[in-house]
Amino acid sequence: MPHYESEPKIDTNVATGDWRDDLFRDGYVVVKGVLSEDKAQSYKDRMFEWLETFPYGFKADDPSTWGKEHLPEHMKGGMYHGYMVHHEKVIWDARTEPALIDAFAKLWDTKELLVSFDGMNLTLPTPDLKPSTPWPHVDQNPNRKGMQCVQGILNLAPNGVDDGGLVVLKGSHKLNELFFKMHPETKGAGTWGSMDWHGFDESEVDWFKQRGCEEIKVCADPGDLILWDSRQIHYNKVPSSGNVRAVMYICYAPASFASKEDIKEKASYFQQRLGTVNTLAPCEYIPP
Repeated sequence: MPHYESEPKIDTNVATGDWRDDLFRDGYVVVKGVLSEDKAQSYKDRMFEWLETFPYGFKADDPSTWGKEHLPEHMKGGMYHGYMVHHEKVIWDARTEPALIDAFAKLWDTKELLVSFDGMNLTLPTPDLKPSTPWPHVDQNPNRKGMQCVQGILNLAPNGVDDGGLVVLKGSHKLNELFFKMHPETKGAGTWGSMDWHGFDESEVDWFKQRGCEEIKVCADPGDLILWDSRQIHYNKVPSSGNVRAVMYICYAPASFASKEDIKEKASYFQQRLGTVNTLAPCEYIPP
């Protein structure tokens, strides 16, 4: 650590004839039906049950208790990364779904994978849910060249244009390297170290839009897996539809990316029931 140009990466110039072509071209893809709709619903129900374990009066069947005062601490409307949620059985059960692992194994062409210890998002439509401010960012250090991390969202509830969720700047992954070459003065440039997060201001986002990158709200059905290149500019928005957003953040990367020291540190996080954001870069990230 840190790994940069010597790190293994995906050859995005190879035509695969499947969903990987969409990912390589657009920087994101929705892999349909990784879980059945019934299985997705069961995970969503268990996420609600997790919220009921807190002593704040939340009841899944009583929307009058869905307000902030009845919920544990969260961010961006419904992102949960505290309370050791990374190691709740419901999330581990989802991480070990064979079809989900198979998707990442297909992408990386290996079954020898490591998973991130990340959280979940259960955004509930309530009067105190305010519109979110975009926070466009990438989660791959520009010193890393090529596709070295692909992030994942396991979607568990119907997610349309107005239902909140992932927004991407389509195609921005292909301009990532050029942007940082042309903007060496960008705040943080040259001092990244092993940090893999970078936020963009409005003028910087416009730079990408002027070169044809389109802002897309990614839509998905229950049981779909959303994947995106970590070089792609993205952020999340809260629902404006009155519907629930329910997702888990799940990312797998080749075990070959990790040194023995990385593995030891990751094992200690597991033993302490901690999350691994920025612990095993590049596939440990602040999710959208």
